[in-house]
Amino acid sequence: MPDVRLARALARIDEVHSEDPSRGEGDRPSELVYAERMSAWLTRLAPDADDALRLAVRAQHLARWRSPREAFPEGRVGYLSWRRAAGERHAEEVRRLCADCGYDDAFASRVASIVQKKARATDPAARTLEDCACLVFLEAELEAFAQKHADEKVVLILKKSWAKMSEAARGAALGLELSARATTLVLAALA
Repeated sequence: MPDVRLARALARIDEVHSEDPSRGEGDRPSELVYAERMSAWLTRLAPDADDALRLAVRAQHLARWRSPREAFPEGRVGYLSWRRAAGERHAEEVRRLCADCGYDDAFASRVASIVQKKARATDPAARTLEDCACLVFLEAELEAFAQKHADEKVVLILKKSWAKMSEAARGAALGLELSARATTLVLAALA
């Protein structure tokens, strides 16, 4: 029998994502579109993922618009501060959401830990979440990102992303249909 808590928690996550004022594909809330893409990649990479990973993948950017990047200083230090603060906030929000949906503290903490990806080197679930995020970036965000940044910066980011990805995710990435420019950038990163 399916766990009603999972359905309830996923619905609550999507309700929060639906509050995102920025719009993405089809004039839908950007974070909802992102979350759906993350879940789609999870289904492809790990169709038997447990409920904690399913919730973490769906909630990775939970209410991200509430703390925009622009609220932090420019440069690498500001970026890293923003990412750390955002990860902590996302983790705490999903922990509360899981508790509100009837999960115990251990389960809620597990979901929060996966969202933060602090143990990515040793936690297969955190690595899978990272794989999903990298694949969403490559498939749906790379082109727009590359239009805003110098090729050298994009190539550096692609190299870092590639280093984070599992072999399965790399294989999936190589099968993506990318624009000519995106393909050139990816090939430069892999050279």
